[in-house]
Amino acid sequence: MSISHQTIYITGGSTGIGLSLALELAKANNSLCLFARDIKKLEQAQAAVSKAGSKCNIYAVDAKDYTAVKETMDQAVRDNGSPDLLINCVGRAFPDHFENITAPMMEDTMRTNFSSVWNVVHVLAPHMKAKGGRIVNTSSIGGFIGVFGYADYSASKFAVIGFSEVLKQELAKYNITVQVLCPPDTDTPGFAEENKTKPEETKEISKSAKLMTAEALAAEAVKAMQGNKFMIIPGGDGKLTYWMKRHFPFVVNMIMDSAIAKVQKGK
Repeated sequence: MSISHQTIYITGGSTGIGLSLALELAKANNSLCLFARDIKKLEQAQAAVSKAGSKCNIYAVDAKDYTAVKETMDQAVRDNGSPDLLINCVGRAFPDHFENITAPMMEDTMRTNFSSVWNVVHVLAPHMKAKGGRIVNTSSIGGFIGVFGYADYSASKFAVIGFSEVLKQELAKYNITVQVLCPPDTDTPGFAEENKTKPEETKEISKSAKLMTAEALAAEAVKAMQGNKFMIIPGGDGKLTYWMKRHFPFVVNMIMDSAIAKVQKGK
């Protein structure tokens, strides 16, 4: 499937990976709708997408709020038609030791990273059934491998993959393809925020993988979205990690345990 001249909805589209995907997709004369909470950031994103060559409408909404999502997405469908491609990119991470993550913090992570995806798909899937389409939900490398310091984050991103596997089965009869995007560490404003609270053990584990640019990730991800592969894992390091986790999980665990032990021995 060539992604051009399509109606594309991107949640979390004002910054980071969401914006990079929007800019990549804007090159093919698509019609984009971006959704995020901050109207000022949305306006800046709209200008950038328009400059890249595609029409862009913006909608301010908190994807954690189902009622607000229902109202906003229904309006977007009235304005633009149902999406041919829906990309859910809302997410955040504040890594820390498990005992420092309070129940309210965990609940907010789950609502941001998982409930936002559930809400948007629940509202838009009925609109998409008539003509089919594609749904891409953003998980993470931390969505298929648990990493020190990411207790709440990994839990939420594992949930996205499980949810997407169910959607893939249930929506297939409506000609709706479901995929999961699992980015590695990517150079975005969100990644810079993560580093402020990241435990030393987490940093040591991360040293084994290269930091990917958002532009390179977007280019590779958009290319993969034109196929039918369920798991989209940009970058060679991410693909290798996924393969190793599936076939030699004990090696992955050994490497991470070694990195953790190195830091803790130093302490």
